[in-house]
Amino acid sequence: MKNVLIVGTFDTKGHEFQFIKELIEKQGLSTTTINCGVMGEPLFEPDITSEAVAIAGGSSLDELQQQHDRGLGIDVMMAGAAKITRELYDQGKVDGVISLGGSAGTTIGTFAMRSLPVGVPKIMVSTVASGDTRPYVGEKDITMMYSVVDISGINSISNHILANAANAIAGMASFDIPELKEEKPLLAATMFGVTTPCVTTAREYLEDQGYEVLVFHATGAGGMAMESLIEAGFIKGVFDATTTEWCDEVAGGVFTAGPTRLEAAAKAGIPEVVSVGALDMVNFGAIETVPEKYKDRNLYKHNASVTLMRTTVDECSQMGKIIASKLNMATGPVALFLPLKGVSAIDVEGAPFYGPEEDAELFAQLRANIDDQVELVEMDTDINDEAFALAMAEKLITMIEKKNA
Repeated sequence: MKNVLIVGTFDTKGHEFQFIKELIEKQGLSTTTINCGVMGEPLFEPDITSEAVAIAGGSSLDELQQQHDRGLGIDVMMAGAAKITRELYDQGKVDGVISLGGSAGTTIGTFAMRSLPVGVPKIMVSTVASGDTRPYVGEKDITMMYSVVDISGINSISNHILANAANAIAGMASFDIPELKEEKPLLAATMFGVTTPCVTTAREYLEDQGYEVLVFHATGAGGMAMESLIEAGFIKGVFDATTTEWCDEVAGGVFTAGPTRLEAAAKAGIPEVVSVGALDMVNFGAIETVPEKYKDRNLYKHNASVTLMRTTVDECSQMGKIIASKLNMATGPVALFLPLKGVSAIDVEGAPFYGPEEDAELFAQLRANIDDQVELVEMDTDINDEAFALAMAEKLITMIEKKNA
């Protein structure tokens, strides 16, 4: 019998959790309930008590109740729920997980879900699901369902929403994933709209060589997702053409993948070819969202929702040093490719972000700071030139074959 994990605060939303529990079990699945409520008594007896969750999170329920610190309580229950969730999964007892909540419940529920591998069904019914869900989803495949109304009782609206969620997780957990007819070694690639020709050419070549290529959109979450799969051991090689997320990390844009970007492949020791794709641009939302301090910079309206900002010489200098330091961490084969005539489709002569001075500083810092173990390849092309893309792809294949020999 497939089992669904139900994680939540059964003291404040007991009726709603009991409702989805009964619906899931009606579909022929079993459930395991984890109570993360701190202050009140649960409406029904959970399989795993809030006391057990608090202890797993490094405290005790009595201590949390005495301190009356909501933030501390959430932190402890997040940690405890995640630890227990992962332990149950490792024991083969989790075929899916579901939770309900407002901002606090969503924080706890999704933190527990993120402890599970990609592919395990995860549904979060949340009052905040219509806003920015990145802090909750991260790089995992969490399905966020907007609750429409507050999760406060079973009414004519919540009845439909919660029933849909319960039946959805039951369906996800019940059915097996079809096996692919042919499983090929997995490679990862990073792409942006302005590096699409490069990555498309490389992907087609790599697929012709017998590999499956997973392409990640370098929007912060994309880079994080790729690094997560590398850490999990799925990826055999990396075509990291588009390292643009470092622009947002350095300058405060919206597409940062955090300060550990580029570390996963280095630590895993898998072959990686890396380039400087789209390091000419920082990403913001609509033009009016660009910080005041940047209003006089070279801005480019990509569309109504995305505004790009050209990186400066100083920012390119910083990124060159940082990226070099990340590549120097490599425990496996690594090659750095520099396209001397432009790092994106709009960083070529005559285009809005053409910046030979900025690019020169970026290249200079990379050359000066990489260790001898990093193979450096410079080509007198822009990044989207077919010859550049194929050179990177061919180098990756050579590295993989040499490593496997």
